[in-house]
Amino acid sequence: MQTTAATTAEEACFEAGIKFGTLYHQFAGTPVSPASASTLEDAIADAIENQPHCEAVSVTVRTDRLETALAEQSAEYTELTGKFLDVTMQIEYNRCRVQTQMTMHGDYPLMEIVAVESPTDDSS
Repeated sequence: MQTTAATTAEEACFEAGIKFGTLYHQFAGTPVSPASASTLEDAIADAIENQPHCEAVSVTVRTDRLETALAEQSAEYTELTGKFLDVTMQIEYNRCRVQTQMTMHGDYPLMEIVAVESPTDDSS
């Protein structure tokens, strides 16, 4: 097996993975209601944007899904999980830009790379 250094694009994708891991595991379980959803969206986006190489974050708490979940229980809030989130992020690392998203695929919150834009010379 040959060992090679990671490319800039691979390192940028790794940075995106770190951001998603932080986002999901830091905020999963946070109490959320339709009334507090927008505040939580801002808090999540601001926290992730503080991290190195993060250029932009968009977080949407799906209030339609929250309302459906709350209709089936007596509490006025529920715990935040991936099924309530739509997220996009843009990571820029050494002139390489990675577009990512997290959306539900069936019953699983899938975090994925949407596009990688890198300079033609990847030796940096």
